[in-house]
Amino acid sequence: MIRRFTYGIPFDTEAVLNKPTAENCKLPYFEKQDNILSCSMDENDIVWGLGENVRGMNKRGHTYVSWCSDEFEHSEEKNSLYGAHNFFIIDGYRKLGVFIDCPGRVTFDIGDSEYEKILITIENKDYEIYLIENDSVISIIKEFRKLIGESYIPPKWAFGIGQSRWGYGSEQDLLKVQEGYRKNKLPLDMIYLDIDYMDNFKDFTVDSNKYRDFKTTISKLKEDDIRVIPIIDAGVKVEDGYDVYDEGMKNGYFCKDKDGKEFIVGVWPGKSVLPDFLNKDASKWFGDKYKVLTDMGIEGFWNDMNEPALFYSEKNKQKVFEHLAEYKDTNVGLYANFAMKDAVNFMANNIEDYKSFYHETEKGKICHADIHNLYGYKMTESASNSLKEILGKEKYLLFSRASYIGMHRSSGIWMGDNKSWWSHILLNLKMIPSLNMCGFIYTGADLGGFGSNTTEDLLLRWYALGIFLPLFRNHSCLGTREQEPYQFKALDKFRGILNLRYRLLPYLYESFIASVKNNDMYGSPLGLIWTEDEDARRCEDQLLIGDSIMIAPIYEQNATGRHVYLPEEMKLFRFKGSDVAEEKIMDRGHCYIHIALDEICIFLRKNKKLPLAKEAASVEDIDWNDLTYLE
Repeated sequence: MIRRFTYGIPFDTEAVLNKPTAENCKLPYFEKQDNILSCSMDENDIVWGLGENVRGMNKRGHTYVSWCSDEFEHSEEKNSLYGAHNFFIIDGYRKLGVFIDCPGRVTFDIGDSEYEKILITIENKDYEIYLIENDSVISIIKEFRKLIGESYIPPKWAFGIGQSRWGYGSEQDLLKVQEGYRKNKLPLDMIYLDIDYMDNFKDFTVDSNKYRDFKTTISKLKEDDIRVIPIIDAGVKVEDGYDVYDEGMKNGYFCKDKDGKEFIVGVWPGKSVLPDFLNKDASKWFGDKYKVLTDMGIEGFWNDMNEPALFYSEKNKQKVFEHLAEYKDTNVGLYANFAMKDAVNFMANNIEDYKSFYHETEKGKICHADIHNLYGYKMTESASNSLKEILGKEKYLLFSRASYIGMHRSSGIWMGDNKSWWSHILLNLKMIPSLNMCGFIYTGADLGGFGSNTTEDLLLRWYALGIFLPLFRNHSCLGTREQEPYQFKALDKFRGILNLRYRLLPYLYESFIASVKNNDMYGSPLGLIWTEDEDARRCEDQLLIGDSIMIAPIYEQNATGRHVYLPEEMKLFRFKGSDVAEEKIMDRGHCYIHIALDEICIFLRKNKKLPLAKEAASVEDIDWNDLTYLE
């Protein structure tokens, strides 16, 4: 049963497609005082959901703030990351799904202040609440997913291997990556471009000094079944003569301050303006700009910096420098030092800046802070709508950093700027089911870590998780160690794991499509399947992929094995390279499994089959009909 409750005059986020009639009765299960909701939990209740966040699958014991944030440090004390996914499920004697459809700041205190209480603080006065009751968590997920609409399906080649780095700054760099993969017999389908390819960081431009014949390079790589996927950022450089800026200024397509002047911010190119994606005309205009690159042969994009991330606002920057000048000739002690640092540190992504610009919508002028969480969603929706017209539905790859529920219909997401930390392998795994619940199925993290320096063993262990996830991309930051697999001595180990990815693709792709079409989970916690098994309910480092296989990757440095819990009898298949090295029936219960760096362990459920293709250099080379089956 789905019930809808409306407060004030909500902005239509378009997260929900078919809204049930709103009820006028009192909100059940929650005490409501102004815009604070409280709900009691039993001692053993689990709280699933809230999409992209730190910590566990079970969200109990922490406070999460729904506010799309440019957050580089994904550590346990953080409250916000890039997405705003306001759906959670209380799983105990009562099964209750809750969706707070509000595009402004919402704080979820899930047993943090009081372990047996949920406190939700909603800053906007206008919002909707959806309650879903059913006898199982899976049923609630299915009902919610049906409510919000079918998830995005990328083309098949988007399930192949992707290689990325902030630092691929020329045609020679792309060809070097192609050579590194092909010469070493490593499969590859995509090379990603970060901001290096642009002319002075201007959207929809190519630096002709670095890429002298961009279109021809794209064509040559595609002949080798390699697509090039460039980044697009939200900010538009302030520069007279730059057509995107000139057209946007002429038509009033950028966000403005309270006086009606364009709100100037700083991002990669310096002074920039923000397209007003809540303005239907501006959204269509920006989306159609992607054709500049599709005309060169591009078939996919990743949208970034669209929380939106702000280095500063021009207005606030002046205040900061005036404040710093006060300390120039003074004796700077402890507290003054803190004050100076804070002035600079709080210049980026400052809440006062988000409250200082506005959007033109069909309902009139709206302050950005009230609809902040929609910005990345609407940017990516604008791209999706145009790419459907330009390339055709299911013919383009698109994923975004910032998101809100509803954007799942337009694109996937990646999990942002993680680090080369062992803990981030586990965080990657834990985010998958929480995102699936919110409709985001095509998702993955930067394998090997974006920031910091990866190591050979860390990358191998991360790949052992990554080969099972829809979005597979190795991505690293400028100034960090180069982490393409051919940079390491353990080339045979990497080759075996990457080849196994392509052998698994018939099963993974079928599971992905089933998840989308059936409003089901792709990566499920064991507790959603074995609901009466307390060990399964509390297991947070294993996943059921599709309905047939369970995975239990290693995520600790120097570990040669790990504890695994089997909620039922399963068959262990140990892969050495891409070939099966061992088959073994495993009884229900707890066990310890040794897993070498070049091994992948898959647990197959009883009476299930696992199809395997032959090895392939790209998705295009896979023979989807010539399969062998493990059972």
